[in-house]
Amino acid sequence: MKDNLKDWQTTLLAQINGITADTLAFIAVLFIHSATIPTLVAVLTGLTDKMPTVDMVLLTWAGLVALMLQSIVQKKLVITIAIALGFVVQSALLALIFFK
Repeated sequence: MKDNLKDWQTTLLAQINGITADTLAFIAVLFIHSATIPTLVAVLTGLTDKMPTVDMVLLTWAGLVALMLQSIVQKKLVITIAIALGFVVQSALLALIFFK
């Protein structure tokens, strides 16, 4: 039992050490972009008529702009592209809602 626990601990630590800061930053960007997408899709499909609050969207986008500037300065191409694509998707959803 104790050997199995030690093996499990060793395996877990090896997996955690394999996670890089870039991977965590990419996951954070995906989560931040995902904050407003469900509400926008619900409005687009007619499930609700309540838009996300303006302050939430502005603060989310401000944080993403800050992360994008950081990724540009650090020359992290994947994160920069992920943020840019997220902005394109969110802008397209907003355009579909407002020009419907």
